[in-house]
Amino acid sequence: MTSMFILLCISNFIVIPFFAHNETIQFIVRGIWFVLLFTGILTLSENRMQMRKLSVIPIFLVIISIIRIFIDFEFLNYLDFVIDIFVFGLMIGMVLIKVFESGMITIHRVTGSIVAYMLLGDLWAIMYQFFYINVPGTLQVPEIYSQAGVPSSVFLYFSFTTLTTTGYGEILPIHAITRTLSVIEQLIGVLYPVVLIGRLVSLVTNNPKTS
Repeated sequence: MTSMFILLCISNFIVIPFFAHNETIQFIVRGIWFVLLFTGILTLSENRMQMRKLSVIPIFLVIISIIRIFIDFEFLNYLDFVIDIFVFGLMIGMVLIKVFESGMITIHRVTGSIVAYMLLGDLWAIMYQFFYINVPGTLQVPEIYSQAGVPSSVFLYFSFTTLTTTGYGEILPIHAITRTLSVIEQLIGVLYPVVLIGRLVSLVTNNPKTS
C-alpha cells in the first residue's frame, strides 16, 4: 500500500503537472502505472493462481502501449481506453477489498483508503480526457489551451476538484456524458468518506483492542 501511495504521489503531483508534454516522461508515467498495477497484484492477490490471472491485464497493457509507438490506429486508442478502465477498476477493487475487510485497523489500511480515493480521481481524469478528445463539446476549458492543446494535468485537476466537490468553475462539463460523469464522481466523493469512516468505526467497536 505504501509503495502504491508513493508512486501515485510522484505521478499525480510531479510528473503529470510539470512534464505533461514530454514524450519520455509520458512513457515513464505508463511505466509507473505498470509498476503500480503489478505492485497491487503482488500485494493483494490471495494466491498464485489469482496473481497469474490478474497479471494478464498489465501484460496486455504493455503490449498495446508498445504497438501504439509504431502504429497509430484510432482503434488502438479506444482499446487502450477500455484497458485503462479495467486496470483502474481492478486496482481500486483490490484495494477496497483490503480496506473494508474485517480485522485490526493499521496504517496500511488507512493508506489503502487514500490510495483508493486517489485512484478514483485518476480514473475519472482518464475518462474526461478521452471524451474531450473523441466527443467534441464535452468540456469547456480556458481559451489559453485552445492552441497548445489541453494537457492531461488539466483533466486530473478537474477530476479532483469534482471529486472533492470544490468546483472552481473555470472548467465546465457541457455535454450529457461529462455532466453524468461529474455527478457520479461528486456522489462518490461525498459518500466515500462517510462509508469509510462508518466502516472504520464499526471495526473499532467490534475490536476494542484496536482503540
